[in-house]
Amino acid sequence: MKLREAINQLKEKGYKTTAKRKDMLTFFAKADGYRTAKDLIQFMEPTYKGISFDTVYRNLHLFDEVGILETTVLNGEKQFQLTCTDDHHHHFICKECGKTKEIAVCPMDEIKNDLGNYSIEGHKFEIYGLCPMCQSA
Repeated sequence: MKLREAINQLKEKGYKTTAKRKDMLTFFAKADGYRTAKDLIQFMEPTYKGISFDTVYRNLHLFDEVGILETTVLNGEKQFQLTCTDDHHHHFICKECGKTKEIAVCPMDEIKNDLGNYSIEGHKFEIYGLCPMCQSA
């Protein structure tokens, strides 16, 4: 998802697009992979002195609920990135830097056969490891 799409999605859902929210979304639009709330606060702090954790978490929750951000848990911490709008795919996620690489293969193609008459309502498939940059570090 691009920044403009994210802002439009917020507007379409009836939410205000404040400067603070635009800056938060800009952070994720420029990020390469998943980022933590702490990363976002560090980015926002120079512009918004004393920005509260509550404000950041409330907006992260809103963005997730609206479908602008997707989440994962890395090293025991919830992390966020802009939602992908490409074709159906999954991700390899670097446990060190949070960068992602798309994976076109979907294991659900095989699993559907094993589940027979079960009703599948969604799925999430992620592979974790170290990217080439972090392996060489």
